[in-house]
Amino acid sequence: MPRHSHPPAGFRPVPRTGVIYVMTEAARHGYTPTDPDWANLGQGAPETGPLPDAPPRVDTIEVRPDDHEYAPVDGLPELRDAVAALYNARYRQGRRSRYTRDNVAISAGGRLALTRLVSTLGRTNVGHFLPDYTAYEELLDAFGTFVPIPVPRDPARAYAFYEAELRDEILGRGLSSVLLSNPCNPTGRLIAGRDLSRWVQTCRELGTTLILDEFYSHYVYGVDQLTVSAAAEVEDVDEDPVVIIDGLTKNWRYPGWRVCWTIGPRSIIEALGSAGSFLDGGCARPMQRAALPLLERSWADAEARALQRQFRRKRRVMLEGLEALGIVVDPPPQGGFYCWGDVRHLPGPLSDGMGLFRAALEEKVIVVPGAFFDVNPGSRRPERQSRTHHHVRFSFGPSLSVIERGLAGLARVIGR
Repeated sequence: MPRHSHPPAGFRPVPRTGVIYVMTEAARHGYTPTDPDWANLGQGAPETGPLPDAPPRVDTIEVRPDDHEYAPVDGLPELRDAVAALYNARYRQGRRSRYTRDNVAISAGGRLALTRLVSTLGRTNVGHFLPDYTAYEELLDAFGTFVPIPVPRDPARAYAFYEAELRDEILGRGLSSVLLSNPCNPTGRLIAGRDLSRWVQTCRELGTTLILDEFYSHYVYGVDQLTVSAAAEVEDVDEDPVVIIDGLTKNWRYPGWRVCWTIGPRSIIEALGSAGSFLDGGCARPMQRAALPLLERSWADAEARALQRQFRRKRRVMLEGLEALGIVVDPPPQGGFYCWGDVRHLPGPLSDGMGLFRAALEEKVIVVPGAFFDVNPGSRRPERQSRTHHHVRFSFGPSLSVIERGLAGLARVIGR
C-alpha cells in the first residue's frame, strides 16, 4: 500500500484512507469535480440532487442569534428526541423498552462518532471483519488501548457469516466487542431478519458489544423491509450491548452537513459525551436544527422509498455493465451502492485492483482498489498476504449518466 515520506521528528506517518488516496491520485491526473469528462466511480457519497417523489431538498438553513454559541457536546436535546422518536416509530412499536434522548449522542459525521466510540474502549479484544470500510484501519490503530482482531469473511461463500461462526469467534478469540458495517461497504452483504436477530441474541448472551455502522441501511434490495436496523432486535435499550451509528450522510443524501448520531445504552452515550468534550466539542447548532424536519417519519420514509427506486435502477445498470466487461460481482449487492468486482480474469495488469485503478485514470475514470478494504490496523500483516488485491469497488452512488460514462471508459481500458 502506498505510504507518504517520513514526516518531521515527533510525528508518525499517517497514510491516507482508500478513497482519499484515490482522489488525491485522480487530482494529479487532472480530475476536478466539475470536469464533465471524468466519471467518479470511486465516489463514497450518493447523488445529492432531487429525486422523483422524494421530499424537496433543503436549500436554505437559518442561523439564529443563539447559533453563535456552542451546542451541547452530546447534541441538541430536541434533535436527540427526534432521533429516538424515529427509531421508536420504525422499529419499536409496542415495545416496553424505548429509546429516549439519553440513548442518543450527536456528532459531526460518522468518522467522528466512531472516533469517540473507540476512544472509550478499554484494554480488550475488538473484532473487525474483512473486507470492510477503509477508515476502520487507522481508526482501530489510533488509540492503542485495545487489540484489533481480524475476522475474515469467505468470498467463496459470498461473504456470508452466520450466528454460529460469530459465536465461535467471540468465544475463541475473547472478543469484547465487534465492529462492522451493515450493509457492508464494500461487498454489499446485508445481515437482516432472522440472521440479524440471532447476531443480537448472541451478543446479548455472551456480553459482547455489537457496534453497527448502519449508514447504508436505507439502501436495501430484495428484502420486505423499507429500512434495516438492529434497533428492531434490541430487547432492553439500556441493557442490550448494541450500538448503532447512522446519520444524514448516506441515507438522507446530505454528506456535507456532517450530522450523525450514535444510539445505544445510556452508559455508553454518557461515555461518548465525555469523549466528545476533549475530542471535538460537538456538532454545529444550525445543522442540527435544520435536521429536525428530516427525521419526521413521513419525510424519512418518503426519502428512503425514492432513493431505493433510483438506486435499484443504477444497480442494475452497473451490474449489467460490469458483467459485459468480464468483471465478476458475487454476490450482487444486497445493500449500499457499491459493486465489489473480481477483476482477476481481466487481461495482464488489469487483473490487479491497483493496476486497473491506474489504467482507468488514463481514461478519466476513478475506481477504488480492493486492497484498501483489507483492514489491517498497524500493518501487522504483510501486504502481500491481502486477499482483496484482485477486487475493485465500483460505486453507483453518482448519477446514471456518470455511471454510463464510467462503464464506457472502462470498456476502452479493457479494449486496449
